[in-house]
Amino acid sequence: MSTPTKRRKKNDGSSQPVRSLDYFFAKHRQEATKPAEGADFKDIGSKDDLNGDQDKSTLTDEEYARKLQAEWNEQDQQASMDAPTSSGLDDEPKNATKPETNGDADGEEDSPTLPGQEKPTIESSMDAAPKKNTLSLQSAAAAEDTVSANIPFDQSSLDFDPALYIPNLQKHWAAEGGHATYALLTRCFVLVNSTTSRIKIVDTLVNLLRTIIEGDPESLLPAVWLATNAISPPYIDLELGLGGSAISKALKKVCGLDNAGLKTLHNKYGDPGDVAFEAKKRQSFTLRKPKPLTIISVFDSLVKIANSKGHGSVENKQRIVERLVQDARGAEESRYIVRTLVQHLRIGAVKTTMLIALSRAFMLSKPPNAEFQTREQTALQKLKKEELAEINSKNEEVVKACFARRPNYNDLIPSLLEIGVCDELLVRCGLALHIPLRPMLGSITRDMGEMITKLQGRDFSCEYKYDGQRAQVHCDEDGKVSIFSRHLEVMTDKYPDLVALVPEIRGEGVSSFILEGEVVAIDRESGDLRTFQTLANRARKDVVIGSVTIDVCLFSFDLMYLNGEELLDRPFRERRNLLRSLFVEIPHHFTWVKSMDATSADVEAVQAFFKSALDIKCEGIMVKILDNLPNPDLLDDNDIHTESTPAPPTPKKKKGAKSKASKDTSNTDTAPDEPAKSHGRRKALLSTYEPDKRLDSWLKVKKDYNTTSETLDLIPIAGFHGSGRKAAWWSPILLAIRNAETGQLEAVTKCMSGFTDAFYKANRAKYDKDDSECVNVIGGKPSYVEYNGGAGTPDVWFEPQEVWEVAFADLTLSPTYTAAIGLVSEDRGLSTRFPRFLKVREDKGIDEATEAGYLAELYRKQEARGPMADKGGRDKEEE
Repeated sequence: MSTPTKRRKKNDGSSQPVRSLDYFFAKHRQEATKPAEGADFKDIGSKDDLNGDQDKSTLTDEEYARKLQAEWNEQDQQASMDAPTSSGLDDEPKNATKPETNGDADGEEDSPTLPGQEKPTIESSMDAAPKKNTLSLQSAAAAEDTVSANIPFDQSSLDFDPALYIPNLQKHWAAEGGHATYALLTRCFVLVNSTTSRIKIVDTLVNLLRTIIEGDPESLLPAVWLATNAISPPYIDLELGLGGSAISKALKKVCGLDNAGLKTLHNKYGDPGDVAFEAKKRQSFTLRKPKPLTIISVFDSLVKIANSKGHGSVENKQRIVERLVQDARGAEESRYIVRTLVQHLRIGAVKTTMLIALSRAFMLSKPPNAEFQTREQTALQKLKKEELAEINSKNEEVVKACFARRPNYNDLIPSLLEIGVCDELLVRCGLALHIPLRPMLGSITRDMGEMITKLQGRDFSCEYKYDGQRAQVHCDEDGKVSIFSRHLEVMTDKYPDLVALVPEIRGEGVSSFILEGEVVAIDRESGDLRTFQTLANRARKDVVIGSVTIDVCLFSFDLMYLNGEELLDRPFRERRNLLRSLFVEIPHHFTWVKSMDATSADVEAVQAFFKSALDIKCEGIMVKILDNLPNPDLLDDNDIHTESTPAPPTPKKKKGAKSKASKDTSNTDTAPDEPAKSHGRRKALLSTYEPDKRLDSWLKVKKDYNTTSETLDLIPIAGFHGSGRKAAWWSPILLAIRNAETGQLEAVTKCMSGFTDAFYKANRAKYDKDDSECVNVIGGKPSYVEYNGGAGTPDVWFEPQEVWEVAFADLTLSPTYTAAIGLVSEDRGLSTRFPRFLKVREDKGIDEATEAGYLAELYRKQEARGPMADKGGRDKEEE
């Protein structure tokens, strides 16, 4: 036998002609053209096969596959008629001339089809597949899970009975490995996506969760993660890291699309999930029976994708993505698998909705071996609407409070499965070091008068609202430090200088703590504050202390945990006193926010304090209630202050004055048996720390939009799919200015404030990409638009044709937007802070929109209005 080297030489330089495969098989073809004696008309070698090559050249792949399948089916039927009793290897049909192989999911090759084995028809291929091992067409439509697809999850949660469906489901799941199938989750997604009613969305989720709790508790945790469009909490670095190309490659390979076909679908539907839906819907047959996806297997696949690192990780991720798309049964499963992969589920079920659904599901259902008590559906059905709402509200508050203190379903779900919703749940899911709690939020008010009105008769503290980054600092007894952002992301590596500072600020007797503050860029020598954009230029990962060029100071304002004890239920005055007495101030490194205690009578002092905050470029002030009122459940804030009988101002607190303040306030208390007034009752404002709540106990008084006295005329150029309540609309909207020199439109900001629901609806109708006749949308980003995609890829591009008037608080340098780039900075454009839509400028065309040069001039004027750096009147240097 010739060696490979000799073969290469013969092929490259030998004068002897190279014989093709046709040469070796010519004799076989000649024999095949001769009709065999007694051969059936449809035997291999028939007239139809002589024209096979011609047919293949004119038929599509699917048409040719159908033709082959039909011929094979007829051959099988003829073989069965010729040998009805044959069942083994001794009875070989005449036309068994096609040994076949079937590649399984792992790429292994199976043995050839043995003579005597039947080939199934297209209709029976799904049922016959486990009994044979041949390559044949499978009906993609027949693969869908009809058992899960008919469950009425959208019933009222008090009428739905999981026990009616679980036996059939478990019987169906047993054939698929024993766990709940992904089709069950898909059924829920389809129903949730088909309604805008929040009540129906909650009921649908409750019924799904109850079915899983009672039928397959092990699948509950992954189901909750998948339904909330995540695989881990924010403070755990577990990201899929998938690009759009991975999804495109998978769809092309699995669904048989080419580049042109995929582009056509994408231009028409936009959303990757909708593209997958249409591609799968058009795929009538597949050569491989999909392996049913389970909820657990899908979640595990996502975790594998996220954990795939290093060499070969891209190929490994691609294989997993293709397997998921391939195993998705039916178009709807494909839609939600792809939406899950791109992290944009679009079902409108946000975190709060899931927590409400969990609280109600565990009130009605429990796992088979659990011992906690549940409520009878029949008893709940008899309750009045108000009584039922009270029961639901109590359970919801417990679950929400647990998740706010420890925002990780990996902690919450196992506890719920074991003990249900009870007071012990708050103990199990309490504060823990190095696990961030969700921060308390302040209500927005941009009017000083409104703030004074809301806090009438109360003692409060005014604090500078610094223009920095909110930080939550954890330290344990061993000195380990963790720093988290307001979005619960880990920032420990970003601020090694703060980590090194912790041993110095911790006073005697402090072993462990969780405190909160604002990290602000600062000039170490002068103590002058620098802008947030300066802070944003600081590296985010692997920062070395010696390489730090942007110094920061931590302005602390709250203490939530001390020496193993939670302080959340303590009044703000007490928490603040502990913070300032037990920690050590280091000027220009660690200090307290500048504050002033006041009452609603101190209007002039509060206004002066607010002005001083703006003078040093703070965003405004935070106003916080200092003390709780006695018996807050019996007090009515609306009774404390009315226009007709204004309450007298509460004097400033002095030592021992607490009882007097309580006495003064009690005069306006409402008796427990007094009927509620027509305008409604509400609890008095508390001074406790309420994680993940936005309350009037904390008020933000920020720089008013009108202080700029300027508005911008911007051009809407693109939209993003809304989420939650806005899922059916475009929100936010990408806006642009015009560049008169280049003729380009330069992206300047995303706006999602100031719109009414009616405007959202009309805007969606105007820019409807699903309408093939709509001329207001464009297939992709036009060449005349400057946008680098740093703020995300829009879901639809608008035809530039109108101008919107937009208010804003400040202009800021931005690495994301390209507006006026090169005019004030070589590598950064300008953007707006707190943009708010005012109106459509019907009187202006796009050639009259705000121009790049004008925007740059506004920024320069803003910077020139810097505060006085000292009493001597020295202008603060421009930053």
